[in-house]
Order: sequence, then C-alpha cells, then structure tokens
Amino acid sequence: MKVESPVVGSEGGNTSPLKAFGYEVRLERERLRMTRAELGERAHCGYSLVAKIESGDRVAAREFAETCDEVFPYANGRFVRLWELVLMFAYPSWFRPYVRLEQAATMIRAYHPILVPGLVQTEGYARAIFQGRRPPNLEDLVTARMERQRILSREEPPRLWMILEEAVLRRGIAEPSVMAAQFEQLRGIATNPHHVVQFIPSTTPSYPAVGYPYSVLSFDEGADVVHADGFPAGHVIAESDAVGTAQRAYDLLKATALPPDESVALIDSVLKELT
Repeated sequence: MKVESPVVGSEGGNTSPLKAFGYEVRLERERLRMTRAELGERAHCGYSLVAKIESGDRVAAREFAETCDEVFPYANGRFVRLWELVLMFAYPSWFRPYVRLEQAATMIRAYHPILVPGLVQTEGYARAIFQGRRPPNLEDLVTARMERQRILSREEPPRLWMILEEAVLRRGIAEPSVMAAQFEQLRGIATNPHHVVQFIPSTTPSYPAVGYPYSVLSFDEGADVVHADGFPAGHVIAESDAVGTAQRAYDLLKATALPPDESVALIDSVLKELT
C-alpha cells in the first residue's frame, strides 16, 4: 500500500512507517529464532501475510500488532503504537484530518445519497466497492476502513445520525448475500437507542440535499466541522458560515426523511426481498 511521508528507519536511509513496522517485526521475530509460520500461527494468519507485513507490502490488522506485543519480550506496547502510525499514514493524505476528527467526535451526522457510509460498512460491502475501482492495494484499503469502525465499540462511542437515500438499499453493489449482511448490520445500528438511521423515500419529489455526501462532526469542546466528500478528494470545512449552512440543510433532511421506525421497516422490506 502506498504510505507517504518517509522517515528515518532502523536500517538507515529513508523508509515509510509501513516498512519500519515490518522491519521491527522481522527483527524481533529473528531475534527469537521464530519462523514466519510460527508467528502467523500465534497471530491467526498465514505465512504469506507475515511475509508481506515484514516487507512493508501489507497493512497489518490491529490484532497482529497486539500479538507482537504479547510474543516479543520487552515490547511494552511498541507494536500497537507503531501500528497506529502506520494506519494513519495508510489513509490518503487528504483523508487523514477527517479520520483524526472522527476519532475525537462525540456525534457524527452523515448524509449519503448512494452508499452505506464507510463507518458502518461490512467487510464484504466495502470490498465490493473498492473492487469496482480496481486498486492495486485492495486488502489494505479494506483493512483501513474496517479499523475506523473501532470507535463504535468504545465504551462511549460517538452518536450516529445517518440520513440515506432509499437508493442506497436498491443499488446492487454486490451479490444478495453481501447486501443482506450489510443491511442486517445497518438495521442493528438503526435499532440501537444510541443511534438514528433515516431514509428519504425514492418517491419524495424534492428535498434540500446538496447532491453529494457530507458529514457534520460535533465534539465535547470546540466548534462543529463538516467533511464534504467528493472526487477525487474530500475536504474538511471549519468556516462557521459554511458549517451553519450544512447544519441547516441537515435539519431539513431530517424533517424530509421517514421517521426512524418507518426507516427500519423499509430496511426489513428490502431484507425480505433479498432473502
């Protein structure tokens, strides 16, 4: 995976956080005279994945870093700390500010006209989306997207309010089993008292949408910010007038969309069709 911002590595010269992580894994593994297969067994992955991680060709899952901290003496959490740096640099440079803000947010209000937002995508759904772009680093993109979702399993996760077009449920991104799994997960979020999911029916004649996905992030301290998605890159907006405009548009979207209970019923009807 392309990881930017070279740093001085243990082998001398410039390297990336991804390659630095892999070098440290190989150094400690060889110090213990442990084979890649043995480390893979401890980390519940195969030899080839360990080899790719060590060569800096793949982003490891957090569980791999946690295993390294358990297996290697005197690691003291070093591999998880390195992994957090690797993951941040695994995102495109334009997306990193948003990821940091997302991790600090106490409430996330998202609107998307065509897709389930990345923060709540299943692995199969995310892979199908990325496959359509034919990237050379498919697995790394999926890993990075799945790792973003850890904020939802925190003891105090951010509150989610998502407004989606009905087209999100009708668009065949992947095979029916993948779509059903995604909508089951979305239903779980929609029925969680901590979150809200609303749909704008396809029969709605007009509504105050901006035409592209965006999110409003709120925090314990500090003003709200907006992330406007786009191609080829999105951007964060902190200017108060623009944020206020986005907030008012979101309030109108909430008033236009189906109530939460009816939105759950819509998900159920689509799941019935799929199954």
